[in-house]
Amino acid sequence: MTSAHLHQTSESFTAFSDMNSGKIGFQGRYNQEGYLSGLPILSPEELQDARDAFAELERKHGHDYTAYSLHNIHKDFDWVMALAKHPKLLEVVTAVLGPDVILLDSRFICKYPVHNKHAETQEKNDDLQTSDSSDAKNGLPFVAWHQDMKYWGFDGGPVLSVWLALDDSLEDNGALQVIPGSHHSGLLPHHQSKRLGNMLSVNQEIPEELVETEKSILCPLLAGQMSIHDGLLVHASDPNTSERRRCGYVIRYVPTCTYPIQDPERPRTFPDTVLVSGSDKYNHFS
Repeated sequence: MTSAHLHQTSESFTAFSDMNSGKIGFQGRYNQEGYLSGLPILSPEELQDARDAFAELERKHGHDYTAYSLHNIHKDFDWVMALAKHPKLLEVVTAVLGPDVILLDSRFICKYPVHNKHAETQEKNDDLQTSDSSDAKNGLPFVAWHQDMKYWGFDGGPVLSVWLALDDSLEDNGALQVIPGSHHSGLLPHHQSKRLGNMLSVNQEIPEELVETEKSILCPLLAGQMSIHDGLLVHASDPNTSERRRCGYVIRYVPTCTYPIQDPERPRTFPDTVLVSGSDKYNHFS
């Protein structure tokens, strides 16, 4: 981790401390930049318990499945629900969204070390016509530049996305990258990606001419820390080129005033929503 990245994380710790001491910098910075990173959540004991429990799922299902298919299992496992309702995590979420909050959706995402997969995907990628020969580092799993709101069928309120790190998430194993302030530009066009390896389930990305990559910021995390970002923030992550796993728990939260809408491009149902804070006088997701 570079000194710049350490400085970035240090600033986020300060923002977290400011919130706890009643200062206004926390929410102001989030509203301005659309994200915060390096927020300490899990104790060493809580982190180890979560990693041990996740290892059981890996042994049961295998890495191909646990990479992206552990979707909405917060109702199936008490330890997963405990992460989603962790008091320190919800303290941050409610500071941004208000006291009445619904867990909309959650998923574990893991980028595993690729080892020899580079050679396996090279031949496939040689046949792919792209504008950049280095696209997706020869087909290794990556997440294209996108906005979370493109994939959700609801309106009436913001969505806040959490990345809770089970592993260190650094530059070499594909940490989150964001474009600060990009959430102020509204929902941008997305189109089908031509690059191999995009982990987004519908294989979309924002056209590169609309992404101000020169403004991108890396959001490194140590295991047990989290980042949060607005649903309209433009973000992505590169392939894992290290020898280490990069695993995190992604959780989406919305205020209870949010309501489902019919989106013909992305029909969605929300069968696994949970009220995690306050009360719900609307019952839009019941």
